[in-house]
Amino acid sequence: MQMVLAPINQPVAADLFPLNTFDHPYCITKDRALPVSSNQKMNEYLKEIATVCEIDKPLSSHIARHTFATTVTLLNGVPMESVSKMLGHTNIRTTQIYAKVLDIKVSADMAILNDKYN
Repeated sequence: MQMVLAPINQPVAADLFPLNTFDHPYCITKDRALPVSSNQKMNEYLKEIATVCEIDKPLSSHIARHTFATTVTLLNGVPMESVSKMLGHTNIRTTQIYAKVLDIKVSADMAILNDKYN
């Protein structure tokens, strides 16, 4: 598995949405960055973000959660228990499903052990 990094010149969130989005009544009452009331609305925003960033792959809330769990947290050494809590899982076995796809993490962990004992 090879990790692909996005170019640095990708727009940041503040450039994607008008600043008044953060002042939206829904955002204020629910303490949210975007006025997202459903997965369907979130998926609409993600498609808009993909278009602005020229991302050719389909984006969805499911893919966003999976990316957060794997690339953002687990591959950066966040403990499985913490990731489980962040994702709102009641059973850690649900979170362990994400870890099965992280062969690159196993290789990196083994390299650390190898360096430690050699």
